[in-house]
Amino acid sequence: MIHKTAIVDPKSKISSNVDVGAYSVIGPNVEIGENTIIQSHVSIIGNTKIGKKNKIYPFASIGNDPQDLKFNGEDTKLEIGDNNKIREFVTINPGTKGGGGITKIGNGCLFMVSSHIAHDCLVEDNVILANNVPLGGHAHIEQNVIIGGNSAVQQFTRVGKFAMIGGMCGVVRDIIPYAMVHGNRSILQGLNLIGLRRQNVPNKEILVLSEAYKEIFKSENLTDNLKNLRSELKKNNLVKDIIEFLEKDKKRPICTPFSK
Repeated sequence: MIHKTAIVDPKSKISSNVDVGAYSVIGPNVEIGENTIIQSHVSIIGNTKIGKKNKIYPFASIGNDPQDLKFNGEDTKLEIGDNNKIREFVTINPGTKGGGGITKIGNGCLFMVSSHIAHDCLVEDNVILANNVPLGGHAHIEQNVIIGGNSAVQQFTRVGKFAMIGGMCGVVRDIIPYAMVHGNRSILQGLNLIGLRRQNVPNKEILVLSEAYKEIFKSENLTDNLKNLRSELKKNNLVKDIIEFLEKDKKRPICTPFSK
């Protein structure tokens, strides 16, 4: 049902069973999947594609221009998957020409009040951003990450899957998968053991990961630590995830247990 006060451009593609609340605005290049609920006073514009069964709360702004002074009205995109909850005052921007041209969000995410997803970000499935969490441009947040309230993620930062970041952190370095991080400038505090157990990861796998974690971060020389990591530890799939993450981009600084 589309409320009589909503402004929905006739060129937009609105699937069946989509609710559009009072005073919401839908632009001409917007596509919205089935059973999505858009409450009142929501703005969705730009080249924005939204999947099925999403729920978008009042005063969210989706698809408006990136907050990048280099942006000059280029034809860029925003794609949002299925089953996401986008709460009040959330802002999500499309990509930029210099960053690949697309911002992409997966499925099953929760973006709490006033969180922000900047241009050219990649946010994978089941990510939770608590209240007032901004992601800087080009950030890559892998699946099942949780970021606590009032934490801020610097542009180009990578956060590995199943990592958990405490509240009020300044995240300025890449965070490995399965990490537990908190502190003013995001210090690595150990592994997200509760998150792993909630995913029914066997204890024997977690023990191997814990042993490998100690070896990888036994000193600040991560390169040598990885080189000397025992071969039996490298066979563990969880450990492989961390090794691949560290080796994928060796130019980026890594969040470690060592205070900087």
